[in-house]
Amino acid sequence: MVFDTDVLIWAMRGNPGAAEVIDAEPSPSLSAISYMELLKGARDLQEQRLIKRFLHDVGFELLPVSTNVSHRAIVYMEAFFLSSGLDLADALIAATATECGFRLCTANDQHYRIVPDLELLVFRP
Repeated sequence: MVFDTDVLIWAMRGNPGAAEVIDAEPSPSLSAISYMELLKGARDLQEQRLIKRFLHDVGFELLPVSTNVSHRAIVYMEAFFLSSGLDLADALIAATATECGFRLCTANDQHYRIVPDLELLVFRP
């Protein structure tokens, strides 16, 4: 399963529900885009190190933005940006999950509901 950035943030802030859903997944993964969003939110080098340690300790697999992911994200942007305001990062995260054949765990399901071939697991903090 691919975890959206918001679920990772909840877990790092100590939310027990987020920790449970992540711990229940035998092969947790995240898009390179989510990793970059986490790094962008760090206030200093120490927080960046904590993020890296958390992801390593939990055993997250980092999924790259491949050519196929890029192409699928472009299709999503063409189909859904004008009608629904699909964000670039969300298009890439959705495309990563879909291309890898994984579900996406997110609390921001309203961002992703428009993507018809994406299977969601909705997390509520």
